[in-house]
Amino acid sequence: MDTREGVRTLTLDRPERRNALDAELRDALHEALDEAARDSSVMAVVITGADGAFCAGGDLGSFEELHDARVYRHVSHRLTELMDALERLEKPTLAAIDGVATGAGLTLALCCDWRLASPGARLLFREGRLGLVPTHGGVGRLVKLVGLARAKEALLSGDDLDALAALRLGLVHAIEDGDLLAAAHERALRMARRAPLSYGAAKRLLHLAADSDLRSTIAAESLVQTGLLATDDHREGLAAARERREPAFTGR
Repeated sequence: MDTREGVRTLTLDRPERRNALDAELRDALHEALDEAARDSSVMAVVITGADGAFCAGGDLGSFEELHDARVYRHVSHRLTELMDALERLEKPTLAAIDGVATGAGLTLALCCDWRLASPGARLLFREGRLGLVPTHGGVGRLVKLVGLARAKEALLSGDDLDALAALRLGLVHAIEDGDLLAAAHERALRMARRAPLSYGAAKRLLHLAADSDLRSTIAAESLVQTGLLATDDHREGLAAARERREPAFTGR
């Protein structure tokens, strides 16, 4: 874990297993996200993996115990909680993807607001080769992010996606030829220029809009805007615009 200029970088570090999520890493990441959410000095979070891999999903070494349906549901619930916590975090979240992202690791990346890939990144939907399907929101988030037609191409075509294919399908936002973490850091700072309360509200509204009808979303927008109009950050934003300077937001 490293924090610089308000950007906290969380590195998945099980290189001998291509950073696959076992119970210890899952819980450590969940705790780190909780800490980042509560720490007002953290403006954004970048998730990456160690030694040329992002995350190889769930640890295959634990799959035998998951044949007990009760154990599977327990483990699945814990992983789903992690994905939900990342998606709900009301700060910019970015995935810096180098090497393999597959299974739960790919779902983890899809939960982030922004995804940067190295030229060597590979996004793999290989659950079908294990007789399984993406879980923890892997299918639902995929469809919401790129639409049904592209989701079918990604999930059912049988092709592994390199960085260019992932970019074409909309699974990543950009390919970074240079320093991947530096590019993610720069993007995080740019995203964090928004007023913190505004960013968090916009993020929640976007997720609501993906699940709701237009009229419900419009009503929610109005209620949220009413609250934001009373904030110090709104007044600071207006003053900065009038004075032609950068705003100094405080999150209040």
